[in-house]
Amino acid sequence: MTYTRESRVASRVQATAVLGLTMVFAVACSAGNTGGEQPAQPAAGNVAAAETGPPPTVEELAAKLDCKPEIQVDSAEMRTGYCDNSIGKFFLSTFATQKGKDDWMDTAPEYSPHLVGNLWTALATREVLDRLKTKIGGELHLSDHRVSMTPAPPG
Repeated sequence: MTYTRESRVASRVQATAVLGLTMVFAVACSAGNTGGEQPAQPAAGNVAAAETGPPPTVEELAAKLDCKPEIQVDSAEMRTGYCDNSIGKFFLSTFATQKGKDDWMDTAPEYSPHLVGNLWTALATREVLDRLKTKIGGELHLSDHRVSMTPAPPG
């Protein structure tokens, strides 16, 4: 069987999503979360702090991207949907808490870029993430998932 670059990237995207989901569930189970944890507030000066209102759902993000997501994970801690449309192939994940999002990002392999917003992430190839960013915003994380690679606005 011959693999193209696109199929290798798609396989990495899927593997990364599965790995991340597995780690989030392991952390959530071992932490003994009673369900009473409130979402963390973004740090002052953080780009996410500029976002107002409740964080978006997978369906709300997907609607902005003209996609009806195929839900892959539907739990109280995290939801993930897969889309394949004219923009490209991508995963959208939303998190119940900032800690859950941080735990997931800590387990994500560094070779997979992410688009990161307020309690959500998008996982895809760099080219697809660039297209997604124009429609849903977020910060591009290329290697260190805790450090934004999106240039800061002048000012």
